[in-house]
Amino acid sequence: MGPPREAIAMYYTYESDLTKFMRQYLEQHPEELESQKRGRGAWWDKDPARRTEPSEVKNTPKSGGAEYTFQPLSEPKA
Repeated sequence: MGPPREAIAMYYTYESDLTKFMRQYLEQHPEELESQKRGRGAWWDKDPARRTEPSEVKNTPKSGGAEYTFQPLSEPKA
């Protein structure tokens, strides 16, 4: 059989202490929501025409190709 009905109801109504704190804080400080929107706009909401072009990525070999990257050390002469 499955879990008791009370356990299922408790699972769906659970809210962490952090989530409760954030809800209460944002209710008491609505100016923070506006600050969040401005911050999001500064980082994410960009005009595609103003975006910088991605840098050129040099393709590296997936396997092999690095055999000649390092020079062997010369052995000391006795």
